[in-house]
Amino acid sequence: MITIKEMAEMLGTSTTTVSNVIHGKTGEVSPAMVEKVKQLIEECNYVPNINARNLARNKSGIIGLAMKASRNKYENFVKDPFGGELTGALESSVRAMGYFIMLYISDDMGEIINSVASWNADGLLLLGVKQEDGELLKEKVKRPMVFIDSYFDSASFEHVNVGIQDKKGCYEITRYLIEKGHKKIAYLADNCEGCDLQRQKGYEEAMKEAGLLPGEENFLLLEPKGADLSSLLEYAYSRAKEFTAFVCASDFYAAHIMNYFMDKGMKIPQDLSIVGFDDNVYSRMVRPALTTVHQDVAEKSSLAVEKLVHMIRKEDCGEKCQRLPVFIKERDSVRELK
Repeated sequence: MITIKEMAEMLGTSTTTVSNVIHGKTGEVSPAMVEKVKQLIEECNYVPNINARNLARNKSGIIGLAMKASRNKYENFVKDPFGGELTGALESSVRAMGYFIMLYISDDMGEIINSVASWNADGLLLLGVKQEDGELLKEKVKRPMVFIDSYFDSASFEHVNVGIQDKKGCYEITRYLIEKGHKKIAYLADNCEGCDLQRQKGYEEAMKEAGLLPGEENFLLLEPKGADLSSLLEYAYSRAKEFTAFVCASDFYAAHIMNYFMDKGMKIPQDLSIVGFDDNVYSRMVRPALTTVHQDVAEKSSLAVEKLVHMIRKEDCGEKCQRLPVFIKERDSVRELK
C-alpha cells in the first residue's frame, strides 16, 4: 500500500501537507493541492493506517468486551435474542465513538482474566460478572472498566456500573398480574444471582404487599442443560396447574414455555397467564404476543460506552452506578380473572 511519504514525493510536496489533507486540516493548504492530494488518494486507494496513528497517540483504539456466560444455559450466547441485541448495540456504540471492539465469551473467569490482561485495549466492558470476579479483574487488569448489569454488595469496591431497574420492573409486572385478579403466581428463573435475584426480590415484594406470601414452592428453579430445554420445559409444565400466572425472569424462557405449553394443548392466557422480562424480539414473535417488562438495550449500551470513553480520556464519567428505567409493555398473554 502506498505511504504518505511516497504520495508527497509524487506530488512534490511535504508529508505534513499530505497528512493534513488526509485528516481534514486543509486551512493552510492551497485548494489546488488539496484537490491533487484527494485525487491521488482515490487513484491509489489509500487507506489511513489507524494502528500507526493510535500507536503515536499511545492508544490502541480497541475496547474489549468480555462476557461470562454459563455453558449450561447458552450453547452460543449471541444466539439468545437478548445476548445478540446487547452485543450488537455495544458494538454500534463503540464504533460510533471511534473505537473498535474485541470480544471474548467464556464461562471460566480465569480464562477471561488471562485473555483481557493480554489485550492492548484502552478499556473494558464486562457483562455477567460477580463481585469476586470484578475484584479479581480490577486487581489483575489495570485499565478503565465499566460493568453492565452487575450487582455488587460491598461499598468498598469502587466500580462503574450501568444497568436497569430490575427489582422495580419485576415488582410492577407482578403487581400488574395481582391487579388482574391473579393470586397463585409463580416466579421462574434459572439462578438466584445478579439481575435474576433482583427480579425475584421485586416479585416477592409485590406478593407480600398484597398479602400473598411467596413460599419456596412459588419459585420454580429452571435447570438448563445447554440447547436442550426439554426437561426444563417438562418440569414447568408439570407445575403449571398449581398457578394461574407465571412471571418469567426473561422473555427467552417465557417464549419457550408458551410454545411448549400450547403444543401440549394448553391455551394462553385462558389456562395460564405468562409474562416475561426484556421485551426482546421473542416477545413480539410469539402468539399470543407476550406482555413483558421493556428495557432499552440501545440506551444502556450507549451509556456504558460513553462512561468508559470518558474514563479512557481521564474525564469525569458522571454517576458511578446508573440504573435506567423500565416499563410494562402490555400485549396479549395475560387474562383478567373475574
